[in-house]
Amino acid sequence: MAGGSSINVLEQFELHPVLGGLGEALSFSQAPVFMAVACVLVLAFLHFGMKPAAVVPGRLQAAAEICYEFIHNLAVDTIGSEGTAFFPFIFALFFFILAGNYLGLIPFSYTFTSHIAVTFALAIMVFLIAIIVSFKVQGFKFFAHFMPAGAPVLLAPLLVPIEILSFLSRPVSLSIRLFANMVAGHVMFDIFASFVIMLAGLGFIGDVLAVGPLVINIALMGLELLVGVLQAYVFAILTCIYLREAVSH
Repeated sequence: MAGGSSINVLEQFELHPVLGGLGEALSFSQAPVFMAVACVLVLAFLHFGMKPAAVVPGRLQAAAEICYEFIHNLAVDTIGSEGTAFFPFIFALFFFILAGNYLGLIPFSYTFTSHIAVTFALAIMVFLIAIIVSFKVQGFKFFAHFMPAGAPVLLAPLLVPIEILSFLSRPVSLSIRLFANMVAGHVMFDIFASFVIMLAGLGFIGDVLAVGPLVINIALMGLELLVGVLQAYVFAILTCIYLREAVSH
Protein backbone atom coordinates (compact mmCIF):
# COMPACT_ATOMS: atom_id res chain seq x y z
CA MET A 1 0.00 0.00 0.00
CA ALA A 2 1.11 3.54 -0.48
CA GLY A 3 2.45 5.29 2.53
CA GLY A 4 2.93 9.01 1.82
CA SER A 5 5.05 9.19 -1.35
CA SER A 6 6.48 5.69 -0.87
CA ILE A 7 4.95 2.44 -2.07
CA ASN A 8 5.21 -0.72 0.00
CA VAL A 9 3.59 -3.34 -2.19
CA LEU A 10 4.45 -6.19 0.17
CA GLU A 11 2.68 -4.70 3.19
CA GLN A 12 -0.60 -6.31 2.10
CA PHE A 13 0.90 -9.80 2.62
CA GLU A 14 1.96 -9.21 6.22
CA LEU A 15 0.19 -11.19 8.90
CA HIS A 16 -1.25 -9.38 11.90
CA PRO A 17 -2.90 -10.76 15.05
CA VAL A 18 -6.69 -10.43 15.10
CA LEU A 19 -9.27 -10.67 17.91
CA GLY A 20 -7.27 -8.30 20.10
CA GLY A 21 -5.33 -9.68 23.06
CA LEU A 22 -6.62 -13.22 22.52
CA GLY A 23 -5.35 -13.19 18.94
CA GLU A 24 -1.95 -11.90 20.06
CA ALA A 25 -1.70 -14.58 22.75
CA LEU A 26 -2.60 -17.33 20.30
CA SER A 27 -0.73 -15.74 17.34
CA PHE A 28 -4.05 -15.91 15.50
CA SER A 29 -3.73 -13.93 12.26
CA GLN A 30 -6.13 -12.90 9.53
CA ALA A 31 -5.10 -15.87 7.33
CA PRO A 32 -7.02 -18.58 9.26
CA VAL A 33 -9.97 -16.17 9.59
CA PHE A 34 -10.27 -15.85 5.83
CA MET A 35 -9.74 -19.60 5.42
CA ALA A 36 -12.74 -20.13 7.69
CA VAL A 37 -14.71 -17.53 5.73
CA ALA A 38 -13.84 -19.35 2.49
CA CYS A 39 -15.08 -22.67 3.91
CA VAL A 40 -18.32 -21.08 5.17
CA LEU A 41 -18.99 -19.42 1.81
CA VAL A 42 -18.47 -22.66 -0.13
CA LEU A 43 -20.66 -24.65 2.28
CA ALA A 44 -23.35 -21.96 2.21
CA PHE A 45 -23.28 -21.92 -1.60
CA LEU A 46 -23.77 -25.68 -1.75
CA HIS A 47 -26.38 -25.77 1.02
CA PHE A 48 -28.59 -22.98 -0.29
CA GLY A 49 -27.93 -23.98 -3.90
CA MET A 50 -29.00 -27.59 -3.50
CA LYS A 51 -31.67 -27.05 -0.82
CA PRO A 52 -34.58 -26.38 -3.26
CA ALA A 53 -33.90 -29.66 -5.14
CA ALA A 54 -36.30 -28.41 -7.81
CA VAL A 55 -36.88 -30.29 -11.06
CA VAL A 56 -36.52 -26.97 -12.87
CA PRO A 57 -33.58 -25.43 -11.01
CA GLY A 58 -33.25 -21.76 -10.18
CA ARG A 59 -30.05 -19.83 -10.87
CA LEU A 60 -28.31 -20.74 -7.61
CA GLN A 61 -29.25 -24.43 -7.87
CA ALA A 62 -28.17 -24.51 -11.52
CA ALA A 63 -24.82 -22.94 -10.59
CA ALA A 64 -24.30 -25.48 -7.80
CA GLU A 65 -25.19 -28.37 -10.12
CA ILE A 66 -22.86 -27.08 -12.84
CA CYS A 67 -19.99 -26.79 -10.32
CA TYR A 68 -20.68 -30.30 -9.04
CA GLU A 69 -20.79 -31.78 -12.54
CA PHE A 70 -17.71 -29.87 -13.67
CA ILE A 71 -15.48 -31.14 -10.85
CA HIS A 72 -16.97 -34.64 -11.03
CA ASN A 73 -16.21 -34.85 -14.76
CA LEU A 74 -12.72 -33.45 -14.15
CA ALA A 75 -11.99 -36.14 -11.56
CA VAL A 76 -13.47 -39.06 -13.51
CA ASP A 77 -12.14 -38.02 -16.94
CA THR A 78 -8.61 -37.51 -15.60
CA ILE A 79 -8.26 -40.23 -12.97
CA GLY A 80 -10.62 -42.79 -14.47
CA SER A 81 -13.40 -44.72 -12.77
CA GLU A 82 -11.48 -44.45 -9.47
CA GLY A 83 -11.92 -40.69 -9.72
CA THR A 84 -15.34 -40.90 -8.06
CA ALA A 85 -13.65 -41.86 -4.78
CA PHE A 86 -11.45 -38.76 -4.93
CA PHE A 87 -14.20 -36.40 -6.11
CA PRO A 88 -14.97 -34.92 -2.64
CA PHE A 89 -11.28 -34.18 -2.09
CA ILE A 90 -10.83 -32.56 -5.52
CA PHE A 91 -14.06 -30.59 -5.09
CA ALA A 92 -13.03 -29.25 -1.66
CA LEU A 93 -9.53 -28.42 -2.89
CA PHE A 94 -10.73 -26.55 -5.98
CA PHE A 95 -13.33 -24.43 -4.20
CA PHE A 96 -11.14 -23.71 -1.18
CA ILE A 97 -8.46 -22.27 -3.49
CA LEU A 98 -11.01 -20.49 -5.70
CA ALA A 99 -12.70 -18.88 -2.69
CA GLY A 100 -9.31 -17.82 -1.32
CA ASN A 101 -8.31 -16.28 -4.65
CA TYR A 102 -11.59 -14.38 -5.00
CA LEU A 103 -11.83 -13.27 -1.38
CA GLY A 104 -8.52 -11.48 -1.87
CA LEU A 105 -10.10 -9.27 -4.54
CA ILE A 106 -12.44 -7.69 -1.97
CA PRO A 107 -11.01 -4.45 -0.52
CA PHE A 108 -9.57 -4.79 3.01
CA SER A 109 -9.64 -8.60 2.78
CA TYR A 110 -6.68 -10.97 2.78
CA THR A 111 -5.51 -13.44 0.10
CA PHE A 112 -4.42 -16.50 2.05
CA THR A 113 -3.43 -18.24 -1.21
CA SER A 114 -0.70 -15.59 -1.60
CA HIS A 115 1.21 -17.16 1.30
CA ILE A 116 3.72 -19.87 0.42
CA ALA A 117 3.07 -21.57 3.78
CA VAL A 118 -0.57 -22.11 2.81
CA THR A 119 0.04 -23.19 -0.78
CA PHE A 120 2.91 -25.48 0.26
CA ALA A 121 0.72 -27.08 2.94
CA LEU A 122 -1.93 -27.79 0.28
CA ALA A 123 0.69 -29.12 -2.15
CA ILE A 124 2.41 -31.36 0.39
CA MET A 125 -1.00 -32.75 1.40
CA VAL A 126 -1.68 -33.69 -2.25
CA PHE A 127 1.83 -35.13 -2.57
CA LEU A 128 1.52 -37.32 0.54
CA ILE A 129 -1.97 -38.53 -0.38
CA ALA A 130 -0.69 -39.52 -3.85
CA ILE A 131 2.18 -41.47 -2.25
CA ILE A 132 -0.13 -43.24 0.22
CA VAL A 133 -2.54 -44.19 -2.59
CA SER A 134 0.39 -45.38 -4.73
CA PHE A 135 1.66 -47.73 -2.00
CA LYS A 136 -1.87 -48.96 -1.29
CA VAL A 137 -2.63 -49.72 -4.96
CA GLN A 138 0.79 -50.63 -6.35
CA GLY A 139 2.79 -51.72 -3.35
CA PHE A 140 6.53 -51.74 -4.00
CA LYS A 141 5.87 -51.58 -7.77
CA PHE A 142 5.53 -47.85 -7.10
CA PHE A 143 9.34 -47.59 -7.23
CA ALA A 144 9.32 -48.94 -10.80
CA HIS A 145 8.02 -45.54 -11.96
CA PHE A 146 11.46 -44.06 -11.30
CA MET A 147 12.89 -46.13 -14.17
CA PRO A 148 11.29 -45.10 -17.51
CA ALA A 149 9.84 -48.07 -19.38
CA GLY A 150 12.00 -49.25 -22.26
CA ALA A 151 15.09 -47.35 -21.14
CA PRO A 152 18.42 -49.28 -21.17
CA VAL A 153 19.35 -50.62 -17.75
CA LEU A 154 22.83 -49.13 -18.13
CA LEU A 155 21.25 -45.66 -17.97
CA ALA A 156 19.58 -46.39 -14.63
CA PRO A 157 22.25 -44.58 -12.52
CA LEU A 158 21.50 -41.44 -14.53
CA LEU A 159 17.75 -41.71 -15.11
CA VAL A 160 16.63 -42.86 -11.66
CA PRO A 161 18.06 -39.83 -9.75
CA ILE A 162 16.56 -37.49 -12.36
CA GLU A 163 13.14 -39.13 -12.00
CA ILE A 164 13.37 -38.99 -8.19
CA LEU A 165 14.26 -35.29 -8.27
CA SER A 166 11.43 -34.64 -10.70
CA PHE A 167 9.01 -36.46 -8.41
CA LEU A 168 10.17 -34.64 -5.28
CA SER A 169 9.87 -31.25 -7.01
CA ARG A 170 6.13 -31.67 -7.48
CA PRO A 171 4.99 -30.05 -4.21
CA VAL A 172 7.47 -27.21 -4.76
CA SER A 173 6.27 -26.39 -8.28
CA LEU A 174 2.62 -26.89 -7.31
CA SER A 175 2.84 -24.47 -4.39
CA ILE A 176 5.04 -21.83 -6.03
CA ARG A 177 2.82 -21.63 -9.13
CA LEU A 178 -0.26 -20.67 -7.10
CA PHE A 179 1.65 -18.47 -4.64
CA ALA A 180 3.56 -16.56 -7.34
CA ASN A 181 0.48 -15.88 -9.47
CA MET A 182 -1.49 -14.53 -6.52
CA VAL A 183 1.40 -12.37 -5.27
CA ALA A 184 2.14 -10.97 -8.73
CA GLY A 185 -1.48 -10.01 -9.35
CA HIS A 186 -1.90 -8.23 -6.02
CA VAL A 187 1.42 -6.44 -6.33
CA MET A 188 0.30 -5.06 -9.69
CA PHE A 189 -3.00 -3.99 -8.14
CA ASP A 190 -1.17 -2.13 -5.40
CA ILE A 191 1.27 -0.42 -7.72
CA PHE A 192 -1.38 0.97 -10.07
CA ALA A 193 -3.73 1.88 -7.21
CA SER A 194 -0.87 3.81 -5.61
CA PHE A 195 -0.26 5.62 -8.91
CA VAL A 196 -3.92 6.68 -8.98
CA ILE A 197 -3.73 8.07 -5.42
CA MET A 198 -0.42 9.84 -5.99
CA LEU A 199 -1.49 11.39 -9.31
CA ALA A 200 -4.86 12.44 -7.92
CA GLY A 201 -3.02 14.64 -5.43
CA LEU A 202 -1.48 16.74 -8.22
CA GLY A 203 -4.64 18.65 -9.08
CA PHE A 204 -6.47 18.71 -12.42
CA ILE A 205 -3.54 17.45 -14.50
CA GLY A 206 -3.03 14.62 -12.00
CA ASP A 207 -6.72 13.67 -12.17
CA VAL A 208 -6.44 13.35 -15.95
CA LEU A 209 -3.22 11.33 -15.76
CA ALA A 210 -4.74 9.05 -13.06
CA VAL A 211 -7.31 7.77 -15.56
CA GLY A 212 -4.63 5.58 -17.20
CA PRO A 213 -3.61 3.54 -14.13
CA LEU A 214 -7.28 3.44 -13.03
CA VAL A 215 -8.28 1.81 -16.33
CA ILE A 216 -5.35 -0.58 -16.03
CA ASN A 217 -6.48 -1.53 -12.51
CA ILE A 218 -10.01 -2.24 -13.75
CA ALA A 219 -8.54 -4.43 -16.51
CA LEU A 220 -6.36 -6.17 -13.90
CA MET A 221 -9.48 -6.97 -11.88
CA GLY A 222 -10.92 -8.82 -14.87
CA LEU A 223 -7.61 -10.57 -15.41
CA GLU A 224 -7.40 -11.60 -11.75
CA LEU A 225 -10.91 -13.07 -11.90
CA LEU A 226 -9.68 -15.24 -14.77
CA VAL A 227 -6.35 -16.06 -13.10
CA GLY A 228 -8.14 -16.98 -9.86
CA VAL A 229 -10.25 -19.69 -11.47
CA LEU A 230 -7.42 -20.85 -13.76
CA GLN A 231 -5.03 -21.34 -10.86
CA ALA A 232 -7.64 -23.28 -8.90
CA TYR A 233 -8.24 -25.41 -12.00
CA VAL A 234 -4.51 -26.01 -12.59
CA PHE A 235 -4.03 -27.06 -8.95
CA ALA A 236 -7.04 -29.40 -9.18
CA ILE A 237 -6.12 -31.02 -12.50
CA LEU A 238 -2.48 -31.57 -11.47
CA THR A 239 -3.82 -33.24 -8.32
CA CYS A 240 -5.97 -35.46 -10.55
CA ILE A 241 -2.94 -36.33 -12.71
CA TYR A 242 -0.86 -37.29 -9.66
CA LEU A 243 -3.73 -39.44 -8.38
CA ARG A 244 -4.15 -41.05 -11.81
CA GLU A 245 -0.52 -42.14 -11.67
CA ALA A 246 -1.10 -43.40 -8.13
CA VAL A 247 -4.05 -45.63 -9.04
CA SER A 248 -2.54 -46.92 -12.29
CA HIS A 249 -1.10 -50.44 -12.14
